[in-house]
Amino acid sequence: MTRNLDHLTYTYKRVGELAIHVDVYPPAKVPGPSTGSTSTKLPAVVYFHGGGLTVGNGKSWFPSWLYKRVAAHGVVFVSTEYQLIPPATGNEILDDIKKLFRFLDETVNRLIQEDWIRESRSGLPFQIDSNALAVAGSSSGGLCAYLAAMHASPRPRAVLSLYGMGGDMLTPQYLSPKTTPFFRGREILEPNEFAEYLYPACKELPAVSDSPLAYHPPTYHIPGYPANPRMLLARLYLQMGTFLDYYTGSHSPSVSASLRAVIYEHTHANERVPPCQNADFKKLPPVIHEAMPASYRHLFPQFGISSTFPPTLLVHGSADTAVLVRESQNLHTLLREAGARVELIVVEGKEHSFDYEPSAEGEFGELGGLFDRALNFLVDVLRSV
Repeated sequence: MTRNLDHLTYTYKRVGELAIHVDVYPPAKVPGPSTGSTSTKLPAVVYFHGGGLTVGNGKSWFPSWLYKRVAAHGVVFVSTEYQLIPPATGNEILDDIKKLFRFLDETVNRLIQEDWIRESRSGLPFQIDSNALAVAGSSSGGLCAYLAAMHASPRPRAVLSLYGMGGDMLTPQYLSPKTTPFFRGREILEPNEFAEYLYPACKELPAVSDSPLAYHPPTYHIPGYPANPRMLLARLYLQMGTFLDYYTGSHSPSVSASLRAVIYEHTHANERVPPCQNADFKKLPPVIHEAMPASYRHLFPQFGISSTFPPTLLVHGSADTAVLVRESQNLHTLLREAGARVELIVVEGKEHSFDYEPSAEGEFGELGGLFDRALNFLVDVLRSV
């Protein structure tokens, strides 16, 4: 356990010598306990960071706007690590998510209580109410939030997805090789420069859950260019049309190649399917969905939708080229057709990660604005438990 002025850090899982951490941020003010109790049980929002599942940690792309708002409303904010691809696959990430929720249900409150006593902390101790957990995530963290909603126990009560992956992963964005810029206008990468992260060499990489963001200094020939190669891996895998191979762990045979062949067969694919598609891209025929092996379907939210899916708020920029808005639109359609509670907010003209822009607080943080709508959705659901 690590202690910090504003949060507590615990190890919730070990993989060999790797310790996987979770940060617990107390609310701004802890209300008094009920009669006969020595601590107050509080709802919590569990946040999963972005980074394409390949980079980051619990402090990467930290959503300060969300944290400060939930903390001000008496909600605990939890930000977690999870194993990164590669060498992990979606199965290891899913196991991390399930272990995290078990930790929050069975262990974390004892550790918080012990920490309060040991450190003689001021103020009242608090406890996390594991029956009042919501999940939130940005980009690939949205996919993690969906997986938690599908598989975690205790079951999350609400889902907030910010331009989340996972709404539809059987598309050319994931499956088509690309030779021209497609991802925020950025350059096409040279795969040979990432040899250790490509199959089969990537299988020899050590397990990792903490890969912080790093950038080259202004003196570098491309000032501010990512210095951590993992920051480029998700884009590389999308560029190569093999992201799903790394996500499922199915390289030989390649699940991406198998699905791509089905798509090409059923969309006149002597003509190349465009690598990027917008919301007008026609729905693929059912046979393409059926081509996904059953052993991997539990990793794809589009196959795990039912009427019992938690209330969900989807927020997505209409101009997103990293995770296309059609992903949230497709998930919105699936949830609505299943009878689940869902709302989709499309932010016109906005690219990926728009809530981290310097102007975001001024643009979306006004009373009743987008940030308040996201907060109110979470708080209203959690307080109704």
